Amino acid sequence: MASRVSLKTKGKSTTKGSKGSDDGSISQSVKEWTNWTMRKAKVVVHYGFIPLIIIVGMNSDPKPQLSQLLSPV
Repeated sequence: MASRVSLKTKGKSTTKGSKGSDDGSISQSVKEWTNWTMRKAKVVVHYGFIPLIIIVGMNSDPKPQLSQLLSPV
């Protein structure tokens, strides 16, 4: 017996030319870009926090060595 594959579309089906679908597509694209931006910002903050602390520490007065910054003592 062959299995049936059903194709489902995400979201509502819209017709061209209606004003409501235009506003919905704009808000949908804004939401998608916002989510994409937040995901990328999360990755940048996650991997960039410790290097930022090291750079700020290296530029402080008195200037510590890199080994002094990384050691727990």
